[in-house]
Amino acid sequence: MTMTPDPGLVSLAAGLSAGADGPAVESRPTTVLIVDDQPRMRESLGALLGSRGYGVELADSGGAALARLERAPVPDLILLDLVMPGTSGLDVIAALAARELDTRIVVLSGAASFEHVKRALTQGAADFLRKPFEAEELFTTLARVQRALDLERRARFAEKRLTESEQLHRFMIDHAPDMVYLLDPEGCFTFVNDRATALLGWARDALLGRHFRDIVHEQDLEVAQFVLNERRTGDRASRDVELRLRSRLPARGGGVQGEVVAEVTATGIYAVGGTDSRRGAFLGTYGHARDVTERKRAQEMVQYQAYHDLLTHLPNRALFHDRLELAVAQARRNKVRLAVMFLDLDRFKVVNDTLGHTVGDRLLQQVAERLRNCLRGGDTLARLGGDEFCFLLPDVACREDAAGVAQKVLDGLATPFQVENHELFVGASIGISVYPDSGESVEVLIQSADIAMYHIKGRGKNGYEFFLPEMNAKFSSLLALERELRNALAMDELEPFFQPQVDLDSGAIIGVEALARWRHPERGLVEPIDFIPLAEETGLIVQVDRCIQRKACEAVAAWQRGGRPELTLSLNVSAAQMEQADFVEAMLAMFEETGVRTDSVKLEITESVIMREMELIVPKLRRLGSKGVRIGIDDFGTGYSSLSYLQRFPVDMLKIDRSFVNDIRGDGDEASIVNAIIHMARGLGLDIVAEGVESELQLRYLQQQGCHQVQGYIFSRPVDRSGLEGCLAHGMPRADPADRTSRLRRAGRV
Repeated sequence: MTMTPDPGLVSLAAGLSAGADGPAVESRPTTVLIVDDQPRMRESLGALLGSRGYGVELADSGGAALARLERAPVPDLILLDLVMPGTSGLDVIAALAARELDTRIVVLSGAASFEHVKRALTQGAADFLRKPFEAEELFTTLARVQRALDLERRARFAEKRLTESEQLHRFMIDHAPDMVYLLDPEGCFTFVNDRATALLGWARDALLGRHFRDIVHEQDLEVAQFVLNERRTGDRASRDVELRLRSRLPARGGGVQGEVVAEVTATGIYAVGGTDSRRGAFLGTYGHARDVTERKRAQEMVQYQAYHDLLTHLPNRALFHDRLELAVAQARRNKVRLAVMFLDLDRFKVVNDTLGHTVGDRLLQQVAERLRNCLRGGDTLARLGGDEFCFLLPDVACREDAAGVAQKVLDGLATPFQVENHELFVGASIGISVYPDSGESVEVLIQSADIAMYHIKGRGKNGYEFFLPEMNAKFSSLLALERELRNALAMDELEPFFQPQVDLDSGAIIGVEALARWRHPERGLVEPIDFIPLAEETGLIVQVDRCIQRKACEAVAAWQRGGRPELTLSLNVSAAQMEQADFVEAMLAMFEETGVRTDSVKLEITESVIMREMELIVPKLRRLGSKGVRIGIDDFGTGYSSLSYLQRFPVDMLKIDRSFVNDIRGDGDEASIVNAIIHMARGLGLDIVAEGVESELQLRYLQQQGCHQVQGYIFSRPVDRSGLEGCLAHGMPRADPADRTSRLRRAGRV
């Protein structure tokens, strides 16, 4: 609609525009609906208001105005003529009053009587203007009505926000995870939230008016008085003070029946207004109580676990160290002696490997109980790990006192143990150090007792030995060897030697077994027997295994690429390596990186390793088997030789131990074990390899019994990479049965 403004009104507006204050505008211009049946008046008003920044809408009748008000948003202000045909201005006012719209009406009164204006104001009009009116009067009236409308809107908004805030705060308080409370100056509850019921089992009404002492454990009342009665505020407010509260609910989190451990905060409330005498007066205490029962029990459990062995519930190494440190300080101050006994069980590993860790753990529990019975008052018994225990005897008059306790321990362990229908025997090797003769520090005393224990192990076990200074020499040599072995790994001094595996039918080298050697810069070539046990004891065996295995894989992969694709590689795997979480992944990655074919690799595992962690090892072997890796049992017959585990395990090959091969001295019964192993392997469809073959008699016997794969000195000692390359290049030609073995031996000799 095009509006033609009234020339007189426009000129008036132009004259006033420089000095008139405009209406308050917040986020959008004030909108005005002009309702008048006179087009000239309607359009002139629209032009005038539009020139001052108002948003203008026009309606030519009361009915049109009501129709417009059906749509949102409604205009802020309405300039309404009262006298119109059809729906009058009074009708519009009545309709708007019934609908309670957020708009304000300014009546334009022309020929209407004052009675009409009065009715309009009574029914809800905000103001009126009598026609004709000045522009300044119009703008002033609209601004005044707009300000009143803004104030009402702000008031309504503030009231709404206040109501919502109160509801929100009430919800937050009632649903807070902590018990929120108010105390009066005497310490009685004046407010608690709903959490009090869930925390303590008290109804809110039952707590109101009660003193806080009614819910605080009597042993914590002194602390509660300090926290809740002190007039504290700001930095002096008490925070996170643990109190035990009486509860009517069952115990939770391992707590005590009828008791909850809570972290309580308390802040004083003080008057801030009123008379000078009243200002700053103590009005009470505000705070909250958080249930930390489960956290407290968990912390206590963590603390217990940090200082105790969970299998035997004895003190662990950390707690033993602390107690020994304290005992040494007291012995130094009082000038008295103390003794440390280091105990290692004899034959425990056999039990653990044979019957499994479950039986081994139960045996350790029974051992711990018997050792407890050997304690004197004030002594400490700790489990350091595995089958190692330590005694602290804090007050010994002489060596004989410690010897008496050691003998009591040996006598206590002499009776057999009954574990799951097994009658088990274990002894103990005990090393004893005495303060201050054997050392004056915690570390030296434990180390001295440990060294003495190793000496009794070397003398036949099941006894006790006092530490002597000369024992340090042997121990020092072991430490030196350990340092050298660590350095050997860092300097790449370890290398694989290879012993050929020969097929007796073809006379060919069909495989090699990789064996560890240490090329020491000063000692020369070190045999495995001189460093592998140390590597196992120190935990270096995994690094040693991986080093030898990788180098062997690289060598065999090169020989396979060089024309010997049928060559197989046997790798020895230790228990420690198999127990690594990434054992399978690391093995497969090594095969891929070195290029050796997985179907040409045989992993040789001893029977004791298999039985050690059966449930852990079987899935790993199956995963490797699915990639083509073959599994062999090394030293078969020396351990458990159970058909049941052979059927359960993914086994492809059995290796006859050299001790049984050595028993072959003729055709008598001394080789019956070899016969049994060979026939069992045949029945199970397994390959069979004999190791340690040194004589032609042994060779002929094995071939007659059906064992056609052998290795041993009769062909070759283990040789380095270049030595084996010579064997492979020379070849082992077929020969007549009469002289085959001698020619094979000559062909393989380095």
